[in-house]
Amino acid sequence: MTHLDYERQSPVWRHWVRELSRGHTLVRFDERGCGLSDRQFEVMPSLDAYVADLAAVVDAAGLERFALLGLSGGGPTAIEYTGRNPGRVSRLVLYGTWARGRDLRGDAHTEQSRLLGELMRVGWGGTVPAFRQVFSSIYIPSAGEEQKRWYDELQQASSTGETAARLWHSRNGTDVTGTARRVTQPALVLHARHDCAVPYEEGRRLASLLPDARFVTLESDNHILQEGEAAWDQFLSQVRSFLDAERGPRALPADLSDLSEREREVLELVAAGLSNEHIADQLFLSTRTVERHLSNVYAKLRLSGKSARAAAAARFSRS
Repeated sequence: MTHLDYERQSPVWRHWVRELSRGHTLVRFDERGCGLSDRQFEVMPSLDAYVADLAAVVDAAGLERFALLGLSGGGPTAIEYTGRNPGRVSRLVLYGTWARGRDLRGDAHTEQSRLLGELMRVGWGGTVPAFRQVFSSIYIPSAGEEQKRWYDELQQASSTGETAARLWHSRNGTDVTGTARRVTQPALVLHARHDCAVPYEEGRRLASLLPDARFVTLESDNHILQEGEAAWDQFLSQVRSFLDAERGPRALPADLSDLSEREREVLELVAAGLSNEHIADQLFLSTRTVERHLSNVYAKLRLSGKSARAAAAARFSRS
């Protein structure tokens, strides 16, 4: 369940939007029943309906050929769309997702799914925090209290309990196993080892089905990776490397090549004339963290003294 406007402000999701937009055009949409999309639908959505919705967004955006990202419940839709439109998808990135729905994984998963669906129906977006907190403990168990509060509020903003339950059940019988075996595009499959929302084994199984897939294990228990955890940095590094391979290698001057992605981002803003406080605001970091990144930059570039900031910015501007 999503809400595009809300997620841009939310500490649960805003780093996803910000970082996946860096160097790429990110096109997102709220699925039917959620956020800014139509909230009402009469018939339970099918896989065909989800694929048709994605196709409508792709056509409206005028996209000819593109990399497709499928997160969580959106993964099967991305796989099925790719199978039906192989000429339009260049690469496939799949995170925290699966090929077979919960009702196809055995009786224990089916019963758990039924109970969670009923809990959604009576508690999702309601006024009793205890109901909503069940889902934050599943999707972001290691997040801070601020993130969990925002996630609880997202439930209220994204959809009604009845609609959330219907969308939940609509995917439980989905099976794209056969389609996955026919997808020949390069695929990157990433999964948190201790994901409580989608079992790690389902991610591994999905990767084994795709003919040209690479599987990456992320050490986290958050289904929605949070900024500041090592798994988030690894996710970004893997995704950027995978997508950049399509565009060819990007050369960096030798003295900048040792900088991390975050250190280059901070240095870029220094070169643009921003203060540490403004950099912190723009990157959603603390000022102390910005200072730490700059100290690392100066050490790697072998700069010191009062002129280090200006010298580092000059090197970046010349790169």
